[in-house]
Amino acid sequence: MAPRAVTTARRLRLGAELRRLRELAGLSSTEAGRLLGTNQAQISNIESGRFGVSGERIRAMARNYDCADEPLMKELVAMAGERRRGWWEEYRQVLPAGLLDLAELEHHAVGLWVAYTAHIPGLLQTPEHAREIFRHGVTPLPPPEVEHRVSFRIKRQAVLYRDNPVTYRAVVHEAALRMKFGGPQVARSQLEYLLEMSERNGITVRVIPFDAGAFPGSGQSVCYAHGPVPRLDTVQLDQSHGSVMLDAEAQLAKYRGLLERMEAAALKEPESRDFIRAIARSM
Repeated sequence: MAPRAVTTARRLRLGAELRRLRELAGLSSTEAGRLLGTNQAQISNIESGRFGVSGERIRAMARNYDCADEPLMKELVAMAGERRRGWWEEYRQVLPAGLLDLAELEHHAVGLWVAYTAHIPGLLQTPEHAREIFRHGVTPLPPPEVEHRVSFRIKRQAVLYRDNPVTYRAVVHEAALRMKFGGPQVARSQLEYLLEMSERNGITVRVIPFDAGAFPGSGQSVCYAHGPVPRLDTVQLDQSHGSVMLDAEAQLAKYRGLLERMEAAALKEPESRDFIRAIARSM
């Protein structure tokens, strides 16, 4: 099979899961290749995401690796069978690959659990608010790229409106609510939109007020994406050098614990809405 033109984070994840199954079975890539009727190089190329793999071959690998986790196998086969280009691919030549990988992650997630201390979550931002954020990046962006990023962010929000919307849990610090990006009018409209979204089915917004004092995870933004099966959960972090995705079980457990503790420091949903409403009225 020919190498793929673009290796996305999702394709890398598929290869990583196949590598984990092989390692759990105690097989080298050479031994796995022999059992599959191929060679070590083919196994390495599949596991690195450079080569595609059929669903039939994935099931053969699962048998060779003594994997009986049928729900996981079903999802890996589905990942391998994806041929349609996602809407985010139209931005591949104009935006960083990390942004496209995030959109793909959100698209395939069944649930998103996020925490932000200095910004309103991207999926809950208005176009005007997003535009102001992009205009004031550390590295100045030319106006056309600002508009590309705004349209991309708004298109990502489709996961909240589709027929099977993703469940969305957000923890937001008071600091983010009081940031007046674009001035009082833009900031007020953003808070009103946040309130509106918080009342939609499947969306939870909780606020950590300044009065809560210190809390775990302060200063971090975290996106925990629930996969169709727990083994395919992913954590996405925004770093100064770009997006980072984590999927080791110890890392997933760490961030689940972190988000639980951040939620414990936050106001309940009704109190959070009252809090946001009060700030909006003060602007």
